[in-house]
Amino acid sequence: MKTLYIVRGLPGSGKSTLAKRLVKSSRHFEADMFHIVDGEYKFDLDKIKEAHEWCQRSAEDAMKEPIDIAVSNTFTRRWEYQHYINMAKTAGFAVQVVDCHGEWKSIHAVPVQTLKDMRCRWENHEN
Repeated sequence: MKTLYIVRGLPGSGKSTLAKRLVKSSRHFEADMFHIVDGEYKFDLDKIKEAHEWCQRSAEDAMKEPIDIAVSNTFTRRWEYQHYINMAKTAGFAVQVVDCHGEWKSIHAVPVQTLKDMRCRWENHEN
């Protein structure tokens, strides 16, 4: 059965690395990809909603093919990835939610206070 892997965790936890190992790189999506301009990561807070909409559209388009897909984002709360679960069920995909808890350096230089705030919002996944 085709599977949608939802890979979640704080910045620097290993989400992207794991997602790339689970599926072919062309079937891995994350909102941060939207912020890559000319090969450089250029985060724009004003475009965060647009980035997540792009990620959802990309995943939904990929679900038209019978191949495993991974979406990796912080997803501190269930409602943040619920749309992906709904899309997967509609498309006939199994869903596997994977929490990453590694502690590597974030490649996006996320401020310490932002990490603390994310950690405080963290909700455990419930089946």
